[in-house]
Amino acid sequence: MSETASLPERSRIVQRHLVEAGIDTVIRVLPDSARTAAEAAAAIGCEVSAIANCLVFLADGVPVLVMTSGGHRVDLVTLTSSIGVAEVAMAPASVVRSATGQAIGGVAPVGHPAPLRTYIDEDLQHHETLWAAAGHPHTVMPLTFAQLRTITDGSVISVA
Repeated sequence: MSETASLPERSRIVQRHLVEAGIDTVIRVLPDSARTAAEAAAAIGCEVSAIANCLVFLADGVPVLVMTSGGHRVDLVTLTSSIGVAEVAMAPASVVRSATGQAIGGVAPVGHPAPLRTYIDEDLQHHETLWAAAGHPHTVMPLTFAQLRTITDGSVISVA
């Protein structure tokens, strides 16, 4: 059985998007859930700030993906200003699932039914290797900041 075949279905979709984008990385399956940045960092053995959290917000009612460092929380006032909208709120789980096809705690930067406008926390560029969820709460993948920008076509902003 190939390494890809042993991945959860949503992670296989993420892997296909990575291959199509020319990104060479390996999705890792963790023995336990990595739903939070702290859980993921402990399982991987990296700093919490190197975790690239994939969060879905509603920006003026439209789902957007915000990639933020696990080292801090998103400041909604700063995010609203940074992306130039009137209002930002966390998306409910049902919106996260419909917009990404993935469950909270496993949302990857790619592999969604349709591309999402994406914003990337400027603090993530301070890490040589970032770790993002790969479509399932038990899967993660290493990426560079440049790879993250390439696969998401994201704008770099301040979120904290």
